[in-house]
Amino acid sequence: MQVQSEWDGLEPVAQRLDRLVLRGRPSDPALVDRQGALDYAGLDEAVGMLAAHLAARAAPGDRIASWLPKTRTACLMALACARAGLVHVPVNPLLKRQQLAHILADSGARLLVTQPARAALLEPGDVPAGCTIAMEAELGSHPSPMSPSSGDTDALAALLYTSGSTGRPKGVMLSHANLWLGAIAVAHYLGVTPEDRTLAVLPLSFDAGLNQLLSTWAAGAAVVPLDYLVAADVVRAVERHDVTVMAGVPPLWLQLAEAKWPAETAARLRILSATGGRMALPLVRRLRSLFPQASLTLMYGLTEAFRSTRLDPALVDSHPDSIGRAIPFAEVMVVRPGGRLADDDEPGELVHAGPLVGQGYWRDTERSALRFRPAPSASRLGGMAVWSGDTVTRGGDGLLRFVGRDDEMIKVSGNRVSPTEIEEAAMASGGVAEAIAIGVPDERVGQAIRLILRGDGDSARLLAHFKAALPSFQQPRELVWVAALPRNPNGKLDRAAIAREHGAREHDA
Repeated sequence: MQVQSEWDGLEPVAQRLDRLVLRGRPSDPALVDRQGALDYAGLDEAVGMLAAHLAARAAPGDRIASWLPKTRTACLMALACARAGLVHVPVNPLLKRQQLAHILADSGARLLVTQPARAALLEPGDVPAGCTIAMEAELGSHPSPMSPSSGDTDALAALLYTSGSTGRPKGVMLSHANLWLGAIAVAHYLGVTPEDRTLAVLPLSFDAGLNQLLSTWAAGAAVVPLDYLVAADVVRAVERHDVTVMAGVPPLWLQLAEAKWPAETAARLRILSATGGRMALPLVRRLRSLFPQASLTLMYGLTEAFRSTRLDPALVDSHPDSIGRAIPFAEVMVVRPGGRLADDDEPGELVHAGPLVGQGYWRDTERSALRFRPAPSASRLGGMAVWSGDTVTRGGDGLLRFVGRDDEMIKVSGNRVSPTEIEEAAMASGGVAEAIAIGVPDERVGQAIRLILRGDGDSARLLAHFKAALPSFQQPRELVWVAALPRNPNGKLDRAAIAREHGAREHDA
């Protein structure tokens, strides 16, 4: 059976993305940043002025890249490009000039919006022929702001480039409808209201980071963008701006769980969400203890489908190992290798169908054909689906549980071992803050498990824990303790970098 969405039977109603700001009440705050507060009427006008500037420099359908911290311009770019009939290409400000150069060339960007300090880092050849640079200071007021438009909701609105942990970044094509419905769905199931304030800490080039803005504005609430250096910056921002809503990836939530939170500051938060990887059970319990008054939603998402599942906050305490059920507008299936639906508790590939599915990878028909394929015959919605490559199970209760990615599974003596399961067992020991399991070649068993860890360094206790908790083929061969684990620009643990560093050398347990 499929995993049913809470909005089954609801006809999805999409609009063009540039009309999203019209959902807010004109005098309510929409954006609070270093320049001050901007209400929805002001946001609409600012989007219109930026759109007019961009339209004067590019033709409809052109790709417009932005390489900016979370400035006001960066926050408005998605809506302004949509209003001008352009395609936004947000570039993570943490990326280096070589990565930026690849994205500019691959997207065929017509314009790069950035700042003088960043432009000074570029070298000849980084900006391809036909692409010009505009400083964000040039894109201020305009005498003729553009009005919200109407048109094809399936038109391309954004290219979101993946982090590139497994090769060159690829651009996921998302339409107005994809982004609009993703915003409506998240605003709905999180329960965001016009009185809320969202602290936008995730990169705006990340699908969940962009959704921070769009779902908040879909609910008529206010966004507070923040570029932070340490967890204490986030705590101070929650206090200073009376923040009530925040989304994060697991490594960020781990930092925040270790930070010092005054009780009155922690009590301000009422909606928390996590995406971008499994949340370890000790971390979930720590957040529930630290923010007992807040709802905690655990989410699973694909850039190719924007969002896919979420676990109802009411089930977090009893089912913290689950990624939940399909979100509004999503049909999620667990599919066997032959294309038939899996039985309860049988591992299968997570396949997502419905109007949140993107349009493929930009100018990459080969990789698009691998990931974007017709939905299984049992699908209710049919059409094109995202075949995630992620292995999950569905319990008799209808809840999904993540097993691992096919390309990350470790093969030990013919047994398929999920890195996630080993990592969660390590976290459950109580002495580990972060863990990544990788497979290394072994002549006797095919692959052996090497576990890279940040924590107290007590190998003897951890090995005793594994002996009691896991079967023999899941026992790590080696433990490697490190002071820090690398992260990719979206804040997730960088498995590829960790595998490159630790996959070939021998270490002592």
